[in-house]
Amino acid sequence: MGVSPENEPLVQQLIKLLVELLRYDEAEQVTRESLQRHPGSVSLQLTLADVYFRQGKDSHALAIVETLGMGKDADPRAMVMHARLLQRTGDIRGAVSTYREAVEHDEDVADVDLASLLGIADFGAEELSEAADFHDAVAEFADRLDDEEDESPSVLSERPEQGFDSVGGMEGVKDEIRVKIIYPLQHADMYAAYGKKVGGGILLYGPPGCGKTHLARATAGEVKSTFISVGISDVLSMWMGSSEKNLNAVFQKARGSKPCVLFFDEVDALGASRADMKRTAGRHLINQFLSELDGVDADNEGVLCLAATNTPWHLDTAFRRPGRFDRVIFVPPPDGQARQEILDLQLNGKPTDNVDTRKIASKTADYSGADLKAVVDRAVEVKLHEAVKIGMPKPIGTKDLLKAAKQVRPTTREWFSAARNHALYANEGGLYDEILDYLKIKR
Repeated sequence: MGVSPENEPLVQQLIKLLVELLRYDEAEQVTRESLQRHPGSVSLQLTLADVYFRQGKDSHALAIVETLGMGKDADPRAMVMHARLLQRTGDIRGAVSTYREAVEHDEDVADVDLASLLGIADFGAEELSEAADFHDAVAEFADRLDDEEDESPSVLSERPEQGFDSVGGMEGVKDEIRVKIIYPLQHADMYAAYGKKVGGGILLYGPPGCGKTHLARATAGEVKSTFISVGISDVLSMWMGSSEKNLNAVFQKARGSKPCVLFFDEVDALGASRADMKRTAGRHLINQFLSELDGVDADNEGVLCLAATNTPWHLDTAFRRPGRFDRVIFVPPPDGQARQEILDLQLNGKPTDNVDTRKIASKTADYSGADLKAVVDRAVEVKLHEAVKIGMPKPIGTKDLLKAAKQVRPTTREWFSAARNHALYANEGGLYDEILDYLKIKR
């Protein structure tokens, strides 16, 4: 298959990248130009409607989807987008009817998020066809709420294959995890001889985008264990007492999958300081969390707990007591060597031309791993745009990445401006000394 402006899949990929970068004006221009070459492409017409929708140009999008979503040859994808437009304008009844008809034509176009907005989440095509109107759908949805109250959280477990080799830099952090988690698991007999159990927890904190979640997953890959990642939505519930039940179910699943790395992302949302709370419900959840960490009613041996937060100062101090998240590790932005490794990993498999990642790393101080990914993505997007225009791919060079780096601002600086105050004025027991060391502030 040739690579040229006539190559519709390549154009679609470019449009997708532009949309991900929120560059909707350019996405619209590229789509319209491609439609001039492929005027009968339904896929491109739907893409243009989606770009219009994201820009708030509802009348433009409506003109497309009404044409494609009517008649005996109506496209179910266009009907779903039509339903989305109707929902945004407040015509819920019309949106439910249009969405129901689309799913009846093709179950594969079902949109969970849209169905949830319409009050018909989790309805299949057969159930939708039985709902006469919006009120019936809402009533049927309400009938299910009592059943959903008792359902356990559907957290997923996995066995990651990639270990610490997939994590650029952070050697000091890796060593801390090895001592606290990996060595006790790999040398369980030796630790048992000293009466030391396999378990415990580590709290990772630092600026967003610096690889805390990836590091947790790599830890599980390093010891060939089960990995369970827990988010806020997996635990918090609107029902009284259900959040505590959900949390218990998560720990029970981890205990049944030993050895297991149990990772809590944004743990401060589940364990905020009780001193700041006015509602007793939040206090009950924290008490349940602490009880689960202590293994009051169950044995946690073999359950390795990791948690991540961008704001450790909001976490209740009880979580840092021995046997809980008693090892607190600062995950800083990658240093020069780590930035080079991250860039090498991000560029792996992409067409490049003797890229000097060391030079780029020297020009990207304070950039997080996520920032560096954004730099590579922007360079790729520019090259892809050029490839479409000239009809052949061009490799990414050092100058391309340096130019992209100038357009991406490091996101860590805002975090450090807030963290600096906590490290200077609320640094009980030297907890945040590593922040001061990173900022080269004398204590």
